Amino acid sequence: ARQALELAPDCAPAWFLLGKALEAGGAGREEAVAAFRRALGHDPEDRLGAGIRLALLGAAEPATAMSAGYVRELFDGYAIRFDRHLRQGLGYRAPEILLDAVRRACSLRLRPFRFADALDLGCGTGLAAEAFRDVAGRIAGVDLSPAMLRKADGKRLYDELAAGDLLAWLGERAPGSADLVLAADVFVYLSDLKPVFAAGARALRPGGLFAFTVQSHEGAGILLGEDGRYGHSAAYLRSAAAEAGLAASLLEPASTRRDRGADVPGLVVVLVRGA
Repeated sequence: ARQALELAPDCAPAWFLLGKALEAGGAGREEAVAAFRRALGHDPEDRLGAGIRLALLGAAEPATAMSAGYVRELFDGYAIRFDRHLRQGLGYRAPEILLDAVRRACSLRLRPFRFADALDLGCGTGLAAEAFRDVAGRIAGVDLSPAMLRKADGKRLYDELAAGDLLAWLGERAPGSADLVLAADVFVYLSDLKPVFAAGARALRPGGLFAFTVQSHEGAGILLGEDGRYGHSAAYLRSAAAEAGLAASLLEPASTRRDRGADVPGLVVVLVRGA
């Protein structure tokens, strides 16, 4: 990395690589922080995730560490092998967990397990739409990654697809235009969920459901983990939902994938919008 920087001192990937090497060595924290800051300076969109490394080193605010540029770059590069790697490599099962949770929430509320208009946040390649297609009349999806959206479009599952930020997209939906909002393993890339809950509640009809999965942790509030993903506590989710006028119809432990052979702790949640 140092040799590369001698030849190309403005090369953000080389600064990032140097930061990772220094971080792994354990004895060069200050140098690692400086290297990650140089990487960020040469890559303002932070497509490499230098902000996350700085936050984990205690040199940046965790709540704003993850950039849209990083998430877009991550999934644009991941799209070609996304479905196979998730299903076969990580045992990914978020869509099936969500489908079962929504089915049970409908049963508890004595409402039909059928939805006229569903919104799929961070839809990726369309795995959630595959699970919900038979119970949704119309499905609209949004994702940051154009490459993921091309894969989703090829499956012909969606009535509408949009590239962009999910919060901005939700804010553009007509009030009360949906009766189901889905987010399968999307909130691991978001810190504060209160704005999303508020926008989702606005888009939902009275009695509409907001179903999602998250990674969880033993503490309180929100935690940026060593895996570079956010974990949310059950107490935080209940409180943030209540502020948006949403109540938890179902909230229970559920692991949506495996990492290094072990289940990743998580929660599946179904919120309902009041009248």
